[in-house]
Amino acid sequence: MLLLVGTNTTEAHPVIGYRMKQAARRGAKLIVVDPRRIELAEEADYWLRIQPGTDIPLLNGLMNIIIKEGLHDEAFIAERTDNFEALKETVEKYPPELVSEMTGVPVDDLYAVARLYATTDKAMTFYTLGITEHICGTSNVMSIANLAMLTGHLGRPHTGVNPIRGQNNVQGACDMGALPNVFSGYQRVTDPAINEKFEKAWGVPLSDQLGLMIPDMFDKANEGKLKSMYILGENPVLTDPNSNHIRSGLANLEFLVVHELFLTETAEYADVILPAASFAETDGTFTNTERRVQRVRKAITPLPELTTWQAIIALSNRMGYAMNYSDPGEIWDEMASYSPSMAGINYDRIDAKGIQWPCPTLEHPGTGYLHSGTFSRGKGLFQAIDHVPPGESPDEEYPFLLSTGRILYHYNVTTPYSPGIQSLWSEERAEVNPDDADRLGVHTGDMVKVASRRGEITTKIQVTDRVPPGLIWMSFHHTASPTNAITSDAVDPITKTGEYKVCGVRVEKL
Repeated sequence: MLLLVGTNTTEAHPVIGYRMKQAARRGAKLIVVDPRRIELAEEADYWLRIQPGTDIPLLNGLMNIIIKEGLHDEAFIAERTDNFEALKETVEKYPPELVSEMTGVPVDDLYAVARLYATTDKAMTFYTLGITEHICGTSNVMSIANLAMLTGHLGRPHTGVNPIRGQNNVQGACDMGALPNVFSGYQRVTDPAINEKFEKAWGVPLSDQLGLMIPDMFDKANEGKLKSMYILGENPVLTDPNSNHIRSGLANLEFLVVHELFLTETAEYADVILPAASFAETDGTFTNTERRVQRVRKAITPLPELTTWQAIIALSNRMGYAMNYSDPGEIWDEMASYSPSMAGINYDRIDAKGIQWPCPTLEHPGTGYLHSGTFSRGKGLFQAIDHVPPGESPDEEYPFLLSTGRILYHYNVTTPYSPGIQSLWSEERAEVNPDDADRLGVHTGDMVKVASRRGEITTKIQVTDRVPPGLIWMSFHHTASPTNAITSDAVDPITKTGEYKVCGVRVEKL
């Protein structure tokens, strides 16, 4: 069984989505939880058309049924988890009838899905940005983990919780330590022993203080407290919420370096632009969504003469810190030698076959699935989680709910620079339900203005029942209709991920 929550897999992750369709056609049960009638909803045994921002009530409601009907895995709970009673007490407040009112999902479907998930031996849950891009994104993820632990769907082959990464090497960048709170291998900068290890390795004193997350950086830039930025392979003017706040922060910097393939909207603010090399112009590794480290091999000579890693080394040398790596393999070997979870992975091994970390020694085969026998903290901790309303909901002034996402034809915000891909989807087409279109007096292809408390944009519309009444859905790929100029600037307090999935807007015919 595949339980998909907040993931339009065939468009955002088409290879995985294709495999899901194959599995469903071979007989695997498929459950889709999404406000939109996405492609996989057409293949699903059950499509739960949830009200945006009500994932926690839905998951609590499923757990309520599972516990009430005695379908939970008592042995797994007793042997491998803590805090079950607190979870049980919380989910008792979410009976199916109440959950149906909150989420819009029929009671009968709640019972059917709860029973199917709990009684299927090999059940997997998949989620992505539809779960994390809320102010309660962290709690959403914890709720999914609660459901998996409650039914024992962890620590065995073909079960588990699968966060599908948003781009091809997001996992690898995080593994390497491109986060404000960890070194490579998720070793915390606040741990004195870890900090001392890297100070000795690199021969410099290192801070044990947490760095800033991206929203914090732009807050500080707007306040004049952060003076400069170096942005590599990112276009926050299009991708980050409330982009007017991003633009003002960039304009307020004293010095901005953008290291990029294209002259992006962000690069237009740069004092210095460094030319980047693409994946086809360099050797290295990608780590995919299942933690598999794989080799990437150079296909063509770098157009900017230097690869991106060579440019970073040259920059470091000019700034007074000597780097002398001759190839990406040396960089990887240094990182792996100080990162226990990847110490057993080297280029010789992954030249033959990709390896999944943790892989602590050269004799270790890699780890196909996590949490076998134990969790990283010992026992899994149930979290008692209540519903958290969205940071902003529709009201009389802004009666529509705007939700955003990706489309198959564009890869995040880089493919607008490809004429071939641009020809397939050359302009934004905001999705509007036929009932709303009738009230607004608009038809497919008409131009509308979409306004929120943060700004306004214009876009063409697509009239479709893929979206329910009261909801307008947009992608964020097109410069002419920069959707993130109007999305909410509310963020999850832990991850600082923006609430791209819910905000109030007004729609007017032009």
